[in-house]
Amino acid sequence: MSSVVISGDTSGAVTISAPAVAGTTTLTLPATSGTILQSGTAVTVAQGGTGLTTVPHTVQVFTSGSGTYTTPANCKAIWARTVGGGGGGGGSGNAATPTNGTAGGNTTFSTLTANGGSGGPNSLTGGFVGGQGGGSTGGDINIRGGGGHTTPGNTFASVYQGYGGNGGDSLFGGGGLAGTNGAGATGQAGVSGGGGGGVGGNTSTFASAGGGAGGYCEKLINSPAATYSYAVGAGGAGGASGTGGGTGGAGGTGLIIVTEYYV
Repeated sequence: MSSVVISGDTSGAVTISAPAVAGTTTLTLPATSGTILQSGTAVTVAQGGTGLTTVPHTVQVFTSGSGTYTTPANCKAIWARTVGGGGGGGGSGNAATPTNGTAGGNTTFSTLTANGGSGGPNSLTGGFVGGQGGGSTGGDINIRGGGGHTTPGNTFASVYQGYGGNGGDSLFGGGGLAGTNGAGATGQAGVSGGGGGGVGGNTSTFASAGGGAGGYCEKLINSPAATYSYAVGAGGAGGASGTGGGTGGAGGTGLIIVTEYYV
């Protein structure tokens, strides 16, 4: 390997080494005065760069509770993504009235609000209508959560043993599966803002519907403030069972993902 050594005016030296590779590689220097930058140093726009460094982005994820988000030092932009809590699936039963699933809680970050999904109706109140997905406001993009899945019209004994309705999916999926038919199986819980699953029917009960998923919104915030308040929406509870029925699946807890960028 060939090298060129440049001695300093008073002490020290800089060694430029050429790697042992086939062929010829050309290093072209600009026809202007300047300073060689270290790896990881920002190249300004005036220098023909973008101002970005090689510092990787960082991510903070909040899955429960509320508090204050603190922007890291030297962070110049954040991308906040929020999902509301999923609604619970409806309960089932043929007497001692089962209850509807409850709505999921709203997730907030600064001025962003992702609303929770609605709970799924129980089997005695027409469980064929799934819970509505939550809306959202304040983002660059705002998306309503998926609605809970429906079940056949609960008016004829011939459809007693129907499948329950799955929980609606949030932008990150996560809708809980419904209980299977013929056994009154309990619906599964949702995750990541997904709705809880409804209950499968049995020989004497109708099936119940799934809960709606939480809404989603995202926003890119340039020159972020030092702090932001946040709250993660809780998942709604599954509906209680009546006589001969089962309990709806709980809705999934909301979510906040904050990606941090440095320049």
